[in-house]
Amino acid sequence: MAYLIDGNNFIGHTSRFAHRDPRSKRELTAKLWIFYKMTRSRIFLVFDGPPDPKISEQKFPEGSFSVIFPDRDENADSVIKDIISQQEVLKKFNVVSSDRELKDYARQQGAKSMTCEEFNKELKPVLKRHKKQRELEKHVRIPTPLEVEQWIDIFTMKK
Repeated sequence: MAYLIDGNNFIGHTSRFAHRDPRSKRELTAKLWIFYKMTRSRIFLVFDGPPDPKISEQKFPEGSFSVIFPDRDENADSVIKDIISQQEVLKKFNVVSSDRELKDYARQQGAKSMTCEEFNKELKPVLKRHKKQRELEKHVRIPTPLEVEQWIDIFTMKK
């Protein structure tokens, strides 16, 4: 399964930061990276505006996870349409946006479309599962006998 996500549109439905706050793009990228790692679904994330250096510096697996910033004379919608038109098989290609024009274009080309709310319903349980998995993976370090002895000494100090 592949997801082509209208990043700025999706931020409005998921971020705790203001729409123009650079942290909102970083937060969304991080969430989608977890989604990618947990599901192995291809992700194409397209943002409007200039590239964010903190995102652009990241090394993502080419062709599997892409964060795209349009050129100055383009916007995210035109980039998304270009990506859709370049795909050979669109049956398993989901376009995530609440922009009616983009959703209609995706369907006309043979891709599936999802609203941001629909995709968010898919994303949340994956993030929750990841969090539970991380909690289970926490390593409990057993103290050494020397450490135990030192703690006993500290708590049983005589006055």
